[in-house]
Amino acid sequence: MIEHTPLQVAFIGLGTMGFPMAGHLSERGHRVVVYNRNPEKAVDWRNLHNGDVAATPAEAAANADIVMMCVGNDNDVKEVALGPQGALQGMSTDTILIDHTTTSEKVAIELAGACAEGGIAFLDAPVSGGQAGAENGQLTIMVGGEEDSLQLAMPALNCYAKRVERIGSTGSGQLAKMMNQICIAGVVQGLSEALYFGEQAGLDCEAVIRAISQGAAQSWQMENRYQTMLAGDFNFGFAVDWMRKDLGITLSAADAIDVSLPLTTLVDSFYGDVQAVGGGRWDTSSLIERLRRLDKR
Repeated sequence: MIEHTPLQVAFIGLGTMGFPMAGHLSERGHRVVVYNRNPEKAVDWRNLHNGDVAATPAEAAANADIVMMCVGNDNDVKEVALGPQGALQGMSTDTILIDHTTTSEKVAIELAGACAEGGIAFLDAPVSGGQAGAENGQLTIMVGGEEDSLQLAMPALNCYAKRVERIGSTGSGQLAKMMNQICIAGVVQGLSEALYFGEQAGLDCEAVIRAISQGAAQSWQMENRYQTMLAGDFNFGFAVDWMRKDLGITLSAADAIDVSLPLTTLVDSFYGDVQAVGGGRWDTSSLIERLRRLDKR
């Protein structure tokens, strides 16, 4: 049932996150045009959902009320937004560009400036919740930008979010996502060490988790990842390669404001070890596999 006035939405980037996010928009009655650099993925999306496929970001953005991007990194964002066939080439005054990509604060500010020149609003709006959150429409969105623009975008964002929080001005959404990744890095390393310790001590780790998950040690990672970690199953979820990208952005931002992040720096290097054994596409919970393979003491 459509409970809103349908919006014309362009969605750029149909990866692990963007594919289901764009699907939720279509399922909730919005008129969706998608673009993906690999056109076969866009065709796959169209075969599953109501919507159209565009040949360029500019074509996707033409006539759109809101343009959403969920691509790889800073350079990808600038290409699909600011390039010769980028989204801004097709957008009109009084529309909104929303970037769900995890990027640097610098790119968010650059995009906001480019949008302002054309009378376009901009929201940096990175997401948390992983593949499952995107598929189930249960993402958390951290937003930087103007409140009035956010309110106009809420009918679209609510299609795949369980919580949308405006953090502050442009770039603050990206800074908040950096805080999110700092927290995740520490928690996953701690959980990995606990499970590895239990394995080596000969404990029934399933029983231990049933006990400690009801106390102060409880976390989303424990609830959702301990079984696959014990099984050594990492071929799903948020890839180590992307986590290292995010942590690299975070550490650069920390250097810029003269903040020391010793644990994040250490865990980032541990993820480098996982990449070195071929785990770049493994889920971030694969830190336990690093201990199993490299801790030979």
